[in-house]
Amino acid sequence: QIEFPDPPIARELTFEIDERTAATGEVLVVPSTAAIASLVQELEAARAESVAVCLLNSYVNPANERLLAEELRRELGVPVCASADISPQIREYPRMITAACNAATMPIIGPYLDELQKWLSAEGFGGSVLMMLSNGGVVSADDAAAAPIRLVESGPAAGALAARWFARRMEENRLLAFDMGGTTAKATLVEDGEPALTTTFEVARRYRFKKGSGFPVSVPSVDLVEIGAGGGSLAHLDQFGLLKVGPESSGADPGPACYGQGGEQAAVTDADVVLGLIDPDAFLGGDMPLDGSRAEAAIEPLAEGLALSAIDTAAGMYEVVSQNMAAAARMHAVERGVDLRGVTVLAFGGAGPPHACRVAELLDSDRVVFPVNASVLSAFGTLVSPVRIDLARSMPVKLAEVTPVERDGLLDELREEGRRVLLSAGVPEADIGFRYGIDARYTGQGNEITIWVGEGDAWAADDGEVAAAFEAEYRRIYGMTIDDVPIEVVTWRLSARSDPAELGGTEVAEDAADGPPLPASTRTAVFGREQDAMEVPVYRRAELAIGSTLAGPALVEERETTSVIRPGWNVTVAEDASLIAVLEEK
Repeated sequence: QIEFPDPPIARELTFEIDERTAATGEVLVVPSTAAIASLVQELEAARAESVAVCLLNSYVNPANERLLAEELRRELGVPVCASADISPQIREYPRMITAACNAATMPIIGPYLDELQKWLSAEGFGGSVLMMLSNGGVVSADDAAAAPIRLVESGPAAGALAARWFARRMEENRLLAFDMGGTTAKATLVEDGEPALTTTFEVARRYRFKKGSGFPVSVPSVDLVEIGAGGGSLAHLDQFGLLKVGPESSGADPGPACYGQGGEQAAVTDADVVLGLIDPDAFLGGDMPLDGSRAEAAIEPLAEGLALSAIDTAAGMYEVVSQNMAAAARMHAVERGVDLRGVTVLAFGGAGPPHACRVAELLDSDRVVFPVNASVLSAFGTLVSPVRIDLARSMPVKLAEVTPVERDGLLDELREEGRRVLLSAGVPEADIGFRYGIDARYTGQGNEITIWVGEGDAWAADDGEVAAAFEAEYRRIYGMTIDDVPIEVVTWRLSARSDPAELGGTEVAEDAADGPPLPASTRTAVFGREQDAMEVPVYRRAELAIGSTLAGPALVEERETTSVIRPGWNVTVAEDASLIAVLEEK
């Protein structure tokens, strides 16, 4: 049984007004001046800090909604958003939720960005402030403040855009971005140089990793899977006495037991320390030494319950969290008709490099890339992200019955809005490109699939090309098509974007050594349950020369993370100083 989160706007703060727009878009009842005045009084009495306006059928004709939003904005002096301006799409509940969540965040994000820009200006900054969106693009701070709901997954999206940059640079057709931090692990698939996108995602999940337990938000986002598998994820024994890891997390405060800040329950980082994969004295370059004895003490109660040694219990924690991530990534891919076997894994986040090789093994992958500065790779992603906005509007019609006048009129409006957003971000008009897509289904179905059908200054695809693209994608996902059933277009999409200037590669440390790499030290480490401890060479990443190779098992340390090279893996240092690990033995 699923419990749902509290509504983003309480029932007693939800108000009605007499108005009506028909499903055809015909305005039947316009809100009267008296009705608006009465509503203003109610909102003032409720001390509204922001307002979301969501009226029936406004996605077809937003006239009533925009009229009401403008009046409320003028009378109340608070942020007001109209659902038709945020998500002009069919299905009232997701549209209402999207507008409500947007309104809830406007009073927070707007003043913050305004204050940020004023501070930067006072400090002499003369550039433009751009904000990362959930779709992997950036827009001006003003446009971000108008629709802050588009920022929700911006952090993971930045990581996906960094993965896109690496995929293109390495000419990888398929790359799995594996981002493991302190609380969660996320995986995103980059295919043919682009991360997958989804048109709807959930926020405020009652059960953080269970679909259907949150609010559906209808804004484009990088398509990713997220589970409670981070360095701070806590281990416990379930009612059957089985070892489980996550989704509960120790967070940064108190953090894992080895932090020595009051945490007593064993976390993944504690297991990594006990296994010898992380050097307690070298954590954060030695600025934050860890307490190995506290880590082992936290694991002991679990070990007693399992009748295992602390080492084997720590190895079990390492295996469980790796299995969880691999299973989630595999299921996420299968749901989209993708086979991950043989995919290249890009490991980043502070906890990604210690676990990436094992996750790759579980996915039947034999290649892992460890980029430089992996712990802050998402920040790098913001530098290589396009200026981009994805817009959509629902206009349900059978593909064979749509007229060019209807289609082009709708797309002209989307194109004009996309052009405005990119121009406000400082993009020259000549650098703006447009891409067109649709959400379509077979007539009678309740769900759509999204396909992209062309680029340019105008829609150029004919009905036959659109139908062929739809059937190809439908067959890829479901393994079949349906004959003699008309295709129906539900929503029309436009992506306006301008790609950034090409960046060069990552600079190599000036003190990189010449000749074969020499380990800085050795350390005892364990790589699995019931496996003997091994004396493993430890390398300083900054001392590895371009083109040098090393064989696993090995540990490669840098300030913020440790790349764990498991037995059977060999590593080559690439020209951009990335570590390319290849599994030679299975």
